[in-house]
Amino acid sequence: MDYVDPKRKGNYVGKIFLAAALTALCIIMIKRSPSLNPPSPFSIHEPGVTHVLVTGGAGYIGSHATLRLLKDFYRVTIVDNLSRGNLGAVRVLQELYPEPGRLQFIYADLGDKESVNKIFSENKFDAVMHFAAVAYVGESTLDPLKYYHNITSNTLLVLESMAKYGVKKLIYSSTCATYGEPEKMPITEGTEQKPINPYGKAKKMSEDIILDFSKNSKMAVMILRYFNVIGSDPEGRLGEAPRPELREHGRISGACFDAARGITTGLKVRGTDYKTADGTCIRDYIDVTDLVDAHVKALEKAQPGKVGIYNVGTGKGRSVKEFVDACKKATGVNIEVEFLPRRPGDYAEVYSDPSKINLELNWTAQYTDLEKSLQTAWKWQKSHHNGYGISSAI
Repeated sequence: MDYVDPKRKGNYVGKIFLAAALTALCIIMIKRSPSLNPPSPFSIHEPGVTHVLVTGGAGYIGSHATLRLLKDFYRVTIVDNLSRGNLGAVRVLQELYPEPGRLQFIYADLGDKESVNKIFSENKFDAVMHFAAVAYVGESTLDPLKYYHNITSNTLLVLESMAKYGVKKLIYSSTCATYGEPEKMPITEGTEQKPINPYGKAKKMSEDIILDFSKNSKMAVMILRYFNVIGSDPEGRLGEAPRPELREHGRISGACFDAARGITTGLKVRGTDYKTADGTCIRDYIDVTDLVDAHVKALEKAQPGKVGIYNVGTGKGRSVKEFVDACKKATGVNIEVEFLPRRPGDYAEVYSDPSKINLELNWTAQYTDLEKSLQTAWKWQKSHHNGYGISSAI
């Protein structure tokens, strides 16, 4: 009677499993073979295409900058850890520009050196627009170490990777807070920088690092010090949607809209005893569309081995009371206002002299009607009661 030797049968089955495993391994290796898979368009330098890394591109200003860059046919990579940004803004941009090679989003923290290095090693960037930063004056006085880590340390890591991988153009998002509280107005680029809060100090430290590095490199650098940002995309595609837990520290425009929508019981104005005409702070309010335009012009005009430093503002100061009146008109809501003591780290009067950027970059603010800018932003707020409506959790 015939029978199968169990040892021979076991060997036979083992050989089948081995063959299957080797086949699967070969398939995986073939799929991963660079010769059979075309490289990602983001990983190569393509003639005629400028690839811009936008850090913080899921945030309020960064998302608007990304929209403008995509509109102007730039290739864009957004890097954001979504601690302040909105995944919903990224989704909007992806839906507007779904074509391959236009936009990619990378979830990463710029404080993680390995992650930053990996991003630069796997992508070929022509320029960096560095927006990513925590940016609330009041919060910076309560948690200064967070601000020095997030702004200064992270900028250093980005700069190191730019140097390592040969990225030769940097547009740095700075702030008028680096000036502190100058005795003379308006503020020019030559005004002495004496920041009075950790936010301004951290930004100035970052500027100093960039300037020191640029002395021995051929990097093209543009530093834009801008003032108080308001408004939103005129076509209603993007807006400002800050974290609910950060409302206390946020921009006055967001606070006005929250009060107008009944999210908060009223608007809190901090400080009515400043040495100004009506006792409230004076600020230079710049529309986000104008601000983005300044960034694109800076990108276009940046020259190797040169550093450009520019104030980005309207050149006109408006008091907080004037702003509140404009917000009431824009929303049509008689917002209740509560006047409180000064906020630590604030300064009485800050507005820019934009002459230099007007002359050298041919940039002038176009959206200077405060009420109209607020109307545009309010229109987005009314149609987006829950911000972008999706969680930023990954």
